[in-house]
Amino acid sequence: MPSYERRCDPQPSAALPARRGRRHRALGRMAAVVGLVVAAAVSAPSPAAQAAPTAVALEKVGDFGANPGSLNMYVHRPTTLAAEPAVVVALHGCSQSAQMYADNAGLVKFADQHGFLLVFPEQTSANNSSKCFNWFQPGDTRPGQGEAASIRQMVAHAASAYGADPERVYVTGLSAGGAMTSVMLAAYPDVFEAGAVIAGLPYDCADDVLSAYTCMSPGVDRTPSAWAQGVRDANPGHGGPWPRVAIWQGDNDPTVAKRNADELRDQWTAVHALDQSPDRTSVIGPNSTRREQYLTADGSVAVEVDKVPSLAHGTPVDPGTGAQQCGATGTANFIDSICSSYWITGFFGLDGADPDPGGLPAPSGLAATGATDTSLTLNWNAVGDAASYAVYRDGARVATPTGPPFTDTGLSPASRHTYSVAARDTTGREGVRSATLTVSTTGATAKCWTANNYQQVQAGRATTSGGYTYAKGSNQNMGLFNTAVTHTLKESPAGHYVIADGTCS
Repeated sequence: MPSYERRCDPQPSAALPARRGRRHRALGRMAAVVGLVVAAAVSAPSPAAQAAPTAVALEKVGDFGANPGSLNMYVHRPTTLAAEPAVVVALHGCSQSAQMYADNAGLVKFADQHGFLLVFPEQTSANNSSKCFNWFQPGDTRPGQGEAASIRQMVAHAASAYGADPERVYVTGLSAGGAMTSVMLAAYPDVFEAGAVIAGLPYDCADDVLSAYTCMSPGVDRTPSAWAQGVRDANPGHGGPWPRVAIWQGDNDPTVAKRNADELRDQWTAVHALDQSPDRTSVIGPNSTRREQYLTADGSVAVEVDKVPSLAHGTPVDPGTGAQQCGATGTANFIDSICSSYWITGFFGLDGADPDPGGLPAPSGLAATGATDTSLTLNWNAVGDAASYAVYRDGARVATPTGPPFTDTGLSPASRHTYSVAARDTTGREGVRSATLTVSTTGATAKCWTANNYQQVQAGRATTSGGYTYAKGSNQNMGLFNTAVTHTLKESPAGHYVIADGTCS
């Protein structure tokens, strides 16, 4: 949970840079710096837990850039480092260190096996009294700013100093590190190929102390499109491709409510223009972890959710020497369950295995052949052995015609929609989805919404900062963020909202 230490408010060090000092004083008035306090979430290791592991060899890097977030950088370089190695950034949880995460999480085993470079950013108590990454502070979660920028500079340094491949960069982390993983994927989608969020939060869920508590538990419910818009707003110049995301969540996590796994899924499936129904489900590992996978048009996994039975708040590990075992449990928040690092390494594609899309091939040639104010007609090339097709609009399945063409009706004038199509066999099993097609109906009727400020934010038409609500695009101040203030917002052009009380038509 957010870290409010029940003692005197911390005072900023006189040696702190001005930016850090101002932040520290502001959060001190709230009783301490917020973060995901890992130690409060998990009971002590069981008597059967193994002793502390031998310390992993880490190299501290003293000069990797301007470092606006004032973080430390550590690197684990395997004895046999691959030529142009991939980079995995590993973000520790609260009250942890780079060394603790390296020693216990199990990633080092697979870095040594497969020759990729591990980068361990480390938070300092000067930034956050509980050593949590500041995943909820706007100054640390936007491109080119604060801690997010420091981590980006570490990746750049890895490429220049160690010859790492800038096209194969990945990020994972636990708790506050998991939330910061979401930050890095949203802030730098052009840098990270994929990420794995362990007991973390959706991007842009919180921007202050109070909202951070709500995000963690009971969690915040937004529509998939609203969550996705938060990611797109972080880097509006980026049109794709987007990072792939694995989400790991324990069923018994008392700190980060398990609904956050669903909200993360909603966020990243919507970013990838997919629906929220899994294309494949399976059971993995020694404890029957439930895996849901969401596939892109080429059959690769864009998003997966791994729900771990009986797991509290921590990194799932499985100590031992087996191929699918890793990690240590001698320290709190590394929990004997399943070696998540083994599966995450595979999800990143760093274990040499090939994906298995399966099913019928994707229909080709998806095109719009007609449009009216309220309908769109689609056509595509038929797939052999297909009994029917599934048509998806904006990630949701809307029809299962027996073949093309298909006319989607009941749409709004001047509305924009993204479609994909999958072939279905005689059992109804869907194959790989087609490439997406984005097309608009005709007409120019303006879209208007009347709702209270809370509802406007939840729908993704407005944002909140400092207790106030602002229309997205125009940034007009809509007043206090609550349910008592109501406005009409007009969208013109798409994604740009202005206050239009009593004038929207």
